[in-house]
Amino acid sequence: MADYLTMLTLELTGQPYNKTARRNALLPKLNGRTAASIEFKHCNITAVMLQLGFPPLRGYQPRNNFQKSLVEAVTSQVQTRPLLDEAAEAAVQRPAARYEEFNFEGVQTDAPKHDHQVRVEEEVRHYFAGPVRRDYLEREARNRSLGLSGEVLALQFEKWRLREMGATDLANKVEHVAATRGDGLGYDILSFDVDGRERYVEVKTTAFGQTTPFFVTANEASFARDHASRFKLYRFYEFRARPRMFQLAGAIEQHCRLDPSTFRAQFQ
Repeated sequence: MADYLTMLTLELTGQPYNKTARRNALLPKLNGRTAASIEFKHCNITAVMLQLGFPPLRGYQPRNNFQKSLVEAVTSQVQTRPLLDEAAEAAVQRPAARYEEFNFEGVQTDAPKHDHQVRVEEEVRHYFAGPVRRDYLEREARNRSLGLSGEVLALQFEKWRLREMGATDLANKVEHVAATRGDGLGYDILSFDVDGRERYVEVKTTAFGQTTPFFVTANEASFARDHASRFKLYRFYEFRARPRMFQLAGAIEQHCRLDPSTFRAQFQ
């Protein structure tokens, strides 16, 4: 675990490290554990870090069936690493430049699979609501520079997609409505299917990996349900390195578990 957090700190600060070398150095210290078991444990730690609101370590996909003892150990460790806090804070607040030219060939990937059976056990859930929880991923979601750069890239993608299908007239009508009409519509890009039907595209962008959680408003979730046949959520990830994207069609809760993160307190 300490090794994972060290690698994450190095990654967030932009400093090089070698995962294979570090894993090999761990092997003689872990009583006969295999390289595969170390990889698996790193994936468990990624799942815990995401629950705590930290950026994940690249290359370790979260495995959510973790034990209470792992949660306790991770929460204890992160509180002793102020540099990790500083690095995460800086990473999520960095501005993002727009891509003036982009080759969209190969940019699309399959969406992560939603495992309806995975649940965080109630006995460990309270650990994620305590003072150790960070909101770095929420802060990244509020990074307007990053979000706008992703929306502009989605706008370019939609125009490219339609032109590739020979629908140049429709491509010319694609509109960045979040910029031209306001950001309360429930989607960011007004586009079209090749038959001329409107396509509503909501864009979510992260500098981190494919399974990094994203945030949706109640309005966005409601709009997706009400316009399920024409709604698409485009998720750009690893935006600073080499952006890739996947699509979620229709109601968002078909693909993801929606957890409430904030509540509105109103005086009657």
